[in-house]
Amino acid sequence: MATKPGILTKWPWEPLGNFKYVILAPWVVHSTYCFVTKGIKEVDLFYVLIFPFLLTRVLHNQLWISYSRYRTAKGNNRIVDKGIEFEQVDRESNWDDQIILTGLLLYLSNKIIPGVSHMPIWRLDGAIIMILLQIGPVEFLYYWFHRALHHHFLYSRYHSHHHSSIATEPITSVIHPFAEEVAYFFLFAIPQLAMVITGTVSIVAEFGYITYIDLMNNMGHCNFELVPNWLFTIFPPLKYLMYTPTYHSLHHTQFRTNYSLFMPIYDYMYGTVDKSSDALYESALKRPEESPDIVYLTHLTTPNSIYHLRLGLASLASQPFVPSSPKLYLMAMWPVTCWSVVFTWIYGRTFISERNSFNNHKLQSWVVPRYTIQYLLERQKTVVSDLIEEAILEADKKGVKVLSLGLLNKNELNRNGELYIERHPKLKIRLVDGSSLAAAVVINGIPKETSQVLLKGKVSKVSYAIALALCQRGIQVATINEDKYKKLSDEFANNLLLPDNYDQEIWLVGEGFTEGEQLKAKKGTIFIPFSQFPPKKVRKDCYYHTTPAMLAPKSLENLHSCEYWLPRRVMSAWRVAGIVHGLEGWNVHECGETMFSMDQVWEATLKHGFRPLSISV
Repeated sequence: MATKPGILTKWPWEPLGNFKYVILAPWVVHSTYCFVTKGIKEVDLFYVLIFPFLLTRVLHNQLWISYSRYRTAKGNNRIVDKGIEFEQVDRESNWDDQIILTGLLLYLSNKIIPGVSHMPIWRLDGAIIMILLQIGPVEFLYYWFHRALHHHFLYSRYHSHHHSSIATEPITSVIHPFAEEVAYFFLFAIPQLAMVITGTVSIVAEFGYITYIDLMNNMGHCNFELVPNWLFTIFPPLKYLMYTPTYHSLHHTQFRTNYSLFMPIYDYMYGTVDKSSDALYESALKRPEESPDIVYLTHLTTPNSIYHLRLGLASLASQPFVPSSPKLYLMAMWPVTCWSVVFTWIYGRTFISERNSFNNHKLQSWVVPRYTIQYLLERQKTVVSDLIEEAILEADKKGVKVLSLGLLNKNELNRNGELYIERHPKLKIRLVDGSSLAAAVVINGIPKETSQVLLKGKVSKVSYAIALALCQRGIQVATINEDKYKKLSDEFANNLLLPDNYDQEIWLVGEGFTEGEQLKAKKGTIFIPFSQFPPKKVRKDCYYHTTPAMLAPKSLENLHSCEYWLPRRVMSAWRVAGIVHGLEGWNVHECGETMFSMDQVWEATLKHGFRPLSISV
């Protein structure tokens, strides 16, 4: 929102929320009906193609978003290091509004303006007129209109909304108040109306012009330099005819320079070129890929989880992932989902999903391109293990200090990572499975007045550590797997017991905790998971805590996507464990059966600003 919102700031269909697309429904239905009833020879092809063209624009923009986020995470050629936060993601979530507006104007023009209907597929003379008018009037008028928008009156009421984003993403280019966006539409209508008036308009020129604007807008705001230097070497005048991402990035960081639309010539003519434009361009081109200090290695969960990655759909990635409640439009995207499953199955390399910075340490999240089901299939376990091993070796080669194993990347097959240490005893990188912090989070999350808990689920390294710590604190641990904890029963016979009922108010639950077991709990029971994955919620009269996790400090930058099902700015204990391990400089592994002192890890975690989550009752 602008600092002092002016008139017509809000988009008219904002109250409709996600139902705003129904605005286009009548036109889409009618154009489809015309195509079916009249056939390809008689139908107005431009009218029929408007909706498919709008879909290609959505895809075009999404590809830019995903690729830009991938490149800025890697770091090579990145321009601005400043992070993006959830506030910016929310502010830019309506980037599709301008696509809806385009659709409305195209449909209305087709019905109202003579010459817009039944246009030919291609006319060269119309394309030439369009190019000349873009180079001349459009670029010239935009330059002066843009300078006017930076006058304090218009800037505070409109343009400041766009400039709220210092570190830009491709879709930042179309984030404007409604009135400002309408003004741009009138400006870009000049070449289109000229073609209509002269009778030279064509489908290719019309759609091609809009695609060109999308392409240049996305490129200019992508925050990494991709225009090769050899282009300007071969044709030096090109620097006046085409801007670069670094060129426009300076406008977002300096505000009073580089006003031009896509052609810097008007900045050169009127003396508003930023003096550091060339130097920033050269330095961005030379910037190498970033080497992180700490890596969190995770993997995909369900087929739809790929949309919830930071590289996926920004609006989904910024919200907790609820596998049991998929969005309706994701169901309609099943062909894309199936293709992504096949692609990840074939693609055999771990990829970077996210970068963060904290206390002068560079953090990255890497994703193994395999789904949870593949980790559980016997025939895939060796393949998955090899992918994890390759990721560890790659991280070691890059000089990473600590790698924490997330989700099922630590398992029985690799003995919580110990297998890789045995295979590669000269590893400099330290592997962390995060068990000690996960157990500490659970123990410190139990209400202080608790005297007895019920321990359910499969026995694991974490559950055993929890049972031991609770018994040592004098809290009774009821478990049906008493034989699994018989090592504890000798020393803590009074605190480890078999339950004769399910009246315990606190249930500590792990993997294998079934829906049937949940039904045995009394009303008001608090389920606290110590598992990697949250249990399915089947009781509305009970309370479910998150899987072991902690709230990240505000100084942890560039955190603008949720870690699967966790709330905003909340990190899993296994991820936090790796960060704390690196910050403390602990030069030892935590994997296999090795456990750190939970009190030591807990105190170190709190010291660095991470905070526990309160249980919502």
